[in-house]
Amino acid sequence: MSFDVNTILQLSVLALVAVAGTLVVLTRDPFSQTIGLSFFGLMLALMFFILQAPDVALSQIVVGAVALPLMVLLALARIRRQEFRREQKKGQEEKS
Repeated sequence: MSFDVNTILQLSVLALVAVAGTLVVLTRDPFSQTIGLSFFGLMLALMFFILQAPDVALSQIVVGAVALPLMVLLALARIRRQEFRREQKKGQEEKS
């Protein structure tokens, strides 16, 4: 049983996608999870490119590796800003 280079490359990238997806799920810190999600999106784009779907790969780069992680990071920043304001307001009320 012999594998050609293309098959080995496909299996390697598929293994990287599986590992990256598992790491995203097992990560508990939202910031680290977002960085992992971006890496997972890049691995998926690479897989699509190797499977000869360059149009899907480009779409995956834009959506999965850039847009989605950016939206999650913006949401995390907004949540942290709101928590900071709540703590400030609570501290001011305690001083009064």
